[in-house]
Amino acid sequence: MTTDTTPLLTARGLVKTHGPTQALRGAGVELAAGEILAVTGPSGSGKSTLLHCLAGIVRPDEGEVRYGGERLDRLPEARLSELRRTEFGVVFQFGQLIPELTALDNVALPLLLAGRGRTAARAVAAEWLERFGVRGQGELRPGEMSGGQAQRVALARALVTGPRVVFADEPTGALDSLAGEQVMTALAHTARESGVSVLLITHDARVAAYADREVSLRDGTVPAEGADTEAVAR
Repeated sequence: MTTDTTPLLTARGLVKTHGPTQALRGAGVELAAGEILAVTGPSGSGKSTLLHCLAGIVRPDEGEVRYGGERLDRLPEARLSELRRTEFGVVFQFGQLIPELTALDNVALPLLLAGRGRTAARAVAAEWLERFGVRGQGELRPGEMSGGQAQRVALARALVTGPRVVFADEPTGALDSLAGEQVMTALAHTARESGVSVLLITHDARVAAYADREVSLRDGTVPAEGADTEAVAR
């Protein structure tokens, strides 16, 4: 488990309503530099909404999100987009790879959008596919890969720019147990090797066990510190 407890990302009093449904009701959480944090809870507890607020994908109705010295909930969209390109990586349950692109080009895409040349971007992308054990699938398109292979490609795409934080929303939710274990082993190993912070959304205790720490989200809020927080020794 990481010994650096400096908060890198902090949320306080988050409230978010979708139509008649209040998804978040004063939720708060801290993510330390280099930490893997699992946010658990049943379906409908607000886990994905919390991740979207923390990643700057949606703005909370109330509360604040701080990343370093910046208030994410007050930043203009251009700055949020820049952060998502350079310092944040996001992995969704179904990967959301671009179906028309090969695995190699999917991973290279964030680098191309950041202005990297095509040859250099593809070379770096190939290295990341190698790290996740799917370089042999580099010329395949998403529909030609297994679910586990596609999700490892999605992880490589999220990490290729060298982000400080990876947001993983149910990254094994669409996989069988073996593929899920392979994906989580690869993510946890790479994150700890490179010092990336990971905010992991899951309802699966086996997935949460890969984290350094776990908090439970219930009915849109997190219980008071110590009431339902588990530190997992590594």
